[in-house]
Amino acid sequence: MSHQLDDQESRRLAIQDELDSARDQSERNRMGQFATPTGLAREILRHAREQLPESDAVRFIDPAIGTGSFYSAFRRFFSDNRVACAVGYEIDPLYGKSASELWRDSRLEIRIDDFTQAEAPQDSERFNLLICNPPYVRHHHIPSEDKRRLKARTQEACGVNMNGLSGLYCYFLGISHQWMADGALAGWLIPSEFMDVNYGSAVKRYLLEKVTLLHIHRFDPNDVQFGDALVSSTVVWFTNRRPPSGHQVRMTFGGSLLNPKLERLVPTVSLRDGAKWTQYPIKADNPVSNAPVLADFFTIKRGLATGSNRYFILPKEEIEERGLPAEVFSPILPSPRHLPVAEVMADDDGNPMLERRLFLLDCRLAEERVRIEHPGLWSYLEEGMSQGVADRYICRHRSPWYAQEVRPAAPFLCTYLGRSDKKRGRPFRFIFNHSNATAPNVYLMLYPKDVVARAFDASPPLKRQVWELLNRIGVEELLGEARVYGGGLHKLEPRELGRVPAVPLASLLPLATAAERQQLGLFETASANETPIEGMPVPVSRRARSRPRPANTSPSNL
Repeated sequence: MSHQLDDQESRRLAIQDELDSARDQSERNRMGQFATPTGLAREILRHAREQLPESDAVRFIDPAIGTGSFYSAFRRFFSDNRVACAVGYEIDPLYGKSASELWRDSRLEIRIDDFTQAEAPQDSERFNLLICNPPYVRHHHIPSEDKRRLKARTQEACGVNMNGLSGLYCYFLGISHQWMADGALAGWLIPSEFMDVNYGSAVKRYLLEKVTLLHIHRFDPNDVQFGDALVSSTVVWFTNRRPPSGHQVRMTFGGSLLNPKLERLVPTVSLRDGAKWTQYPIKADNPVSNAPVLADFFTIKRGLATGSNRYFILPKEEIEERGLPAEVFSPILPSPRHLPVAEVMADDDGNPMLERRLFLLDCRLAEERVRIEHPGLWSYLEEGMSQGVADRYICRHRSPWYAQEVRPAAPFLCTYLGRSDKKRGRPFRFIFNHSNATAPNVYLMLYPKDVVARAFDASPPLKRQVWELLNRIGVEELLGEARVYGGGLHKLEPRELGRVPAVPLASLLPLATAAERQQLGLFETASANETPIEGMPVPVSRRARSRPRPANTSPSNL
């Protein structure tokens, strides 16, 4: 029997490779088609067998079956005489028809249909084992009409209102609630991003309130489970019953599902209060602390989103070659990969002393005045309009479209993305900026609070001491607040960097007043509701807006 199962799995893998090669990578990304590796599928189904009572007849369903990776593993661990039925949904006819042919002599019924639109079964026909690797389709690939339908179906199925930024896998999770029998076991292979991002709060609410969350295993992000998708994977297990009082969830990390590197039982009350679940099982809980954090000393903002860096950011040579007016340009730092130094010095005009010197187009004159007063600039703007730059989202929402949001130079910056592998060293860098250059949105900008700014004015050497302490912040403290993606890629948003512990700074700097801290909390709450779409303008704090624009440090002053 084992030999027959191996042969069947070999045929399935050959079919999978053939189907995958028939679609280009971009199309598969758009449709979220990433097959589950055989070894991982077998671990998941082996674990499922250990969780289900041996006396239970099994009603199996996979809402996104593909070619049947999970069903192939299911047959290995559940004998035919124990199986009452097996159903798989597949929206793509190319995969669905191949799977139907492959499994035609088995108990599996393939339904070529959209699971999210299928009618849920009656109570007696519901399933007690649901295993799924749902399509990983990001929200911006879901048409608005489909998104409204999915939100309504999810609300009806499980009573949870999904965030509009949710990926398709979140809707699969919620809609499937109506397909599970009481006490059913569910195992989901999904991206771990829901554990940290704002839209994941709806998923976490479902897992904590509507079902009994049993176990979350998070794979090491340096060990990407899917070779063709940059996704950090998580296996989530729960049963379809309300959680008991005092319930604890098994949180594991690294290694394999069956043999993790780290393990801890975490009370659901800690998960309910914890904004970031990826801190478990490394941390025992998420206690409330009054220890100082970076947000006590700095207002932290994303760098400037231009709408088109290629168009709006120019080197000095191109500005001069085109004859563009120097007064509409101001210095801007290059991206981190083109910034080899950790300390940016300035010349007498405030321009950064870097080999790669870039300048940002930022003009607030009306088009008619530009056309009359600066014909060279007008020609360049016409190029931008003909290339569609003026019609991009950010530019459409600015007046005029070539005027940038206000982002003054900040004395300290932190890189926005970083990797945690040992070869690269620290995943995030703190930059000491002496120049008048602003920064693009691949940096986080740290503006001193008023009380800190006054301390810097009174004692300028404090800035260097603070910068040195920033670079001594532990890697684990930074990663503990960062979001993690496949391949060990970490990302810090302003609020997340603001939560990083900063106890050593308290010995050098005064803390913000209680009123200032409360104002920051109100501002951060408002900022949390912003749509985090790449390139969208991010609101600037009241203090940042009130600061004067740097003196003219144009290319002509170099």
